Amino acid sequence: MLLGVNIDHVATLRNARGGVEPDVIKAARICNDAGANSITTHLREDRRHINDMDVELISKLPRTVLNLEMAMTDEMKSIAMRIMPHSVCIVPEKRQELTTEGGLDVHGQLERACSFVKPLLAAGIEVSFFIDPDISQVSAAAKTGAQFIELHTGRYSEEFGGEKEQQTFEDLKGAAVFAQNLGLKVNAGHGLNYQNVKRMKEIPNLHELNIGHSIISRAVFVGLKQAVMEMKELVI
Repeated sequence: MLLGVNIDHVATLRNARGGVEPDVIKAARICNDAGANSITTHLREDRRHINDMDVELISKLPRTVLNLEMAMTDEMKSIAMRIMPHSVCIVPEKRQELTTEGGLDVHGQLERACSFVKPLLAAGIEVSFFIDPDISQVSAAAKTGAQFIELHTGRYSEEFGGEKEQQTFEDLKGAAVFAQNLGLKVNAGHGLNYQNVKRMKEIPNLHELNIGHSIISRAVFVGLKQAVMEMKELVI
């Protein structure tokens, strides 16, 4: 599996003091050097962490495969079309949430989703939908023409070590296999850490895991390069 590192929380720390440290662009370089296969950033509508300039500069870094997480809005589509990231992951977004709380309802807004991704795909940008491991959502995502889905691993992560761990894991595995049978490539992420990530190897043909908070948290104690390398070792 590939490892995408989400560096949003580097920007969260920077913005806490309103200065320039820690340097988000330097963080992206370190992640690349440590073996990250892509850099993920979520440009939120309220710009609470990553901002437009961050995305612009990261997109221009040598050897950087930028995965831009974004809401399904005209503003974000315009930004993506201008910056031309390698890929976009379309996510739900609420101003009041601390982090993304669930998958996007593609099934309930299929016509809009199809229209939204059409120019992105035509421009050569890979498109993914961040969805819950639900068959109806997987089916809807396949109908849009997107090449990828990213399965929301939040429930599995919350239940890890508990009575419902196996059921939530089987939900992920079943959704992944169903998606692959429809011709979709499957990524996964949300809440994964150095303990629960190991079971992701039990899901066949997962393409990439996107992990952020756990890696940045680990970096506080061992440094960012070491934290990425440790996670990379668990993922490959």
